[in-house]
Amino acid sequence: MRDAVIVEAVRTPIGKGKPGGALAGVHPVDLLAHALSALVERAGIDPSLVDDVIGGSVDQVGEQAMNTTRNAWLAAGLPESVPAVTVDRQCGSSQQAVHFAAQGVMSGAYDLVVACGVESMSRVPMWSNVPPGADPFGAALAARYPGGLVPQGISAELIAAKWSLGRERLDAFSARSHARAAAASFSAELAPLAGLDRDESVRPSTTEEILAGLKPAFADPGYAERFPQIDWSVTAGNSSPINDGAAAVLVTTSETAARLGLKPLARLHSFAVTGSDPILMLTGVIPATEKVLRRAGLRLADIDLFEVNEAFASVVLAWEQETGADPAKVNVKGGAIALGHPLGASGARITTTLVHAMQEHGARYALQTMCEAGGLANALILERTS
Repeated sequence: MRDAVIVEAVRTPIGKGKPGGALAGVHPVDLLAHALSALVERAGIDPSLVDDVIGGSVDQVGEQAMNTTRNAWLAAGLPESVPAVTVDRQCGSSQQAVHFAAQGVMSGAYDLVVACGVESMSRVPMWSNVPPGADPFGAALAARYPGGLVPQGISAELIAAKWSLGRERLDAFSARSHARAAAASFSAELAPLAGLDRDESVRPSTTEEILAGLKPAFADPGYAERFPQIDWSVTAGNSSPINDGAAAVLVTTSETAARLGLKPLARLHSFAVTGSDPILMLTGVIPATEKVLRRAGLRLADIDLFEVNEAFASVVLAWEQETGADPAKVNVKGGAIALGHPLGASGARITTTLVHAMQEHGARYALQTMCEAGGLANALILERTS
């Protein structure tokens, strides 16, 4: 079977959600178009050689409707002959785009493909795709889970309770995320936009003491009665914020890269997707990690760097506790709590950050995993090639 390698990876800075975010005025099509233009320019390729563009987006409605990926490719002035598609695996949408791109290259369906993602949470707020009064679940699903499915914040609280993760640990993790992000350099991966050349949500002054002053974000008497084990420890400070951003990755084979004069940065080694309890919902990263390691024939000790999406601090801490991973290797440049989590862009953003971090740290293997709504998770292992 052919291999699949990443030869370029770039992203926009991540802007704060409204009000006043630096990217709030940028249409999501233009946001992704900027990342795509930067990717093509940095790679130095003839864009007409791209076989497909696979993009992720979560709230595909309003300004993010009608195949945003195709619209962004055209908005960037790139060839009309290149097709594009937009996929949705919730928060893992653009990581799934990376998986699909690699799998297409490995199978021979593609020679050169772009995986990307975008989310403008300022302009297309969460749940915009569910009109008031609409039921996205239906009677049969409600019958299977009689108490009803729950919001992700409640799942984060349930995880904190199950793994005995107190408020102090959640806040300490979050302060660490900001400190690492503030100390890191992202210049190799960023394509500045709208006067923004850094990730806007990073707060270098964040401390555990400041975070301790925040009130629980999801406390609800109804859920307190249903789940008496919850201590209400999840706050805006130990959760990912609302953000805008886009990212893009160029995937090909080693043979095609050599023919086009492109330098592979990392090989897309192994992939896994899993489903898990949709009430706890965010724990899928644990079995996904186990599954992708089995598929790769690797052990946890073989992995030099990990990226576990920081949807909530409790998700990553539970994952660390279950896997035994060294926290010093996890999210070494900070994560979504500091950098931000523009939903459909985050998978490709993490891949972009991870590929560049592998070069900086001389890492051979790196593992990326993301929890997703509905009890889903993606996992991916990269192997450095240069």
